[in-house]
Amino acid sequence: MVKYAGTMLAAGIGIPILAALNAALGARLGSPVAAAVVLFCVALCVVLLAYAAVGRGALTGLGTAPKHLFLGGTFVAFYVLTITWAAPKFGVGNAVFFVLLGQLISAAAIDHFGLFGAQISPLGLTRALGIGVMGLGVFITQLA
Repeated sequence: MVKYAGTMLAAGIGIPILAALNAALGARLGSPVAAAVVLFCVALCVVLLAYAAVGRGALTGLGTAPKHLFLGGTFVAFYVLTITWAAPKFGVGNAVFFVLLGQLISAAAIDHFGLFGAQISPLGLTRALGIGVMGLGVFITQLA
């Protein structure tokens, strides 16, 4: 459990760094879309190296996978394009706070209904209150 929490904490730390780096690259190139293309090319290279190291043969079931499962790539592209476009104008912190709020709401709905095969974890008062507190935090940061 600690291994998963630590890994996801590191991924969470990386999201604002990704946003800041890609926003700066987009500003330097004059195009958030061009920066996203560069990011995905670098990401593809890294993932291909990881696949070569540990993933051999895992793509054999790709043809039988339900087509809606491929939409994850669309969401990644949408995130990268929008954070690269918004962060220079809106601020990395503001952009990531709203992304985080959206993640909390979406994660709560996915867990509550067990969407996409997720383990069901009903949305109770405590979780709903936590999302509300997070929303209030986002609002307060916008006042600063």
